[in-house]
Amino acid sequence: MRLTTKGRFAVTAMIDVAMHSGKGPVTLAGVSERQKISLSYLEQLFGKLRRHGLVESVRGPGGGYNLAHPASSLSVADIILAVDEPIDATQCGGKENCKDDKRCMTHELWAALNAHIFSFLRSVTLEQLVRAQDKSDVNVLQDHRVPLSKKPEPAPVV
Repeated sequence: MRLTTKGRFAVTAMIDVAMHSGKGPVTLAGVSERQKISLSYLEQLFGKLRRHGLVESVRGPGGGYNLAHPASSLSVADIILAVDEPIDATQCGGKENCKDDKRCMTHELWAALNAHIFSFLRSVTLEQLVRAQDKSDVNVLQDHRVPLSKKPEPAPVV
């Protein structure tokens, strides 16, 4: 999977909008300042998010963006897919022409990883990410990786 800054910034910006939307439309200038993301880059991202129905724009003085749906119904996968980020760990984009126009030996492994990644990103809502920022619910998302200092020692060779 190649999650680039486009997907990361889109998710970050949507968290910001969700956190600040109770006060009316959120300006991209405000998001840009708070998150240190280029305003022109945000304009491109929000054009895609709007076209996919994730946000609504409000024109005029006091305008900006609102979420088009409750944060509880917007998943991280929705956001990433809206900004054209592929969720794909295969080299072939799922076309099964990985090696010499044939399926490579590890194609199924990477395809299965894609399914797990997509399932995880689909299961995480914008509301959960906002709650995690509020620190009121520290167990919203947990890092399940084993810390480097706690990885088991390799078995001795006998």
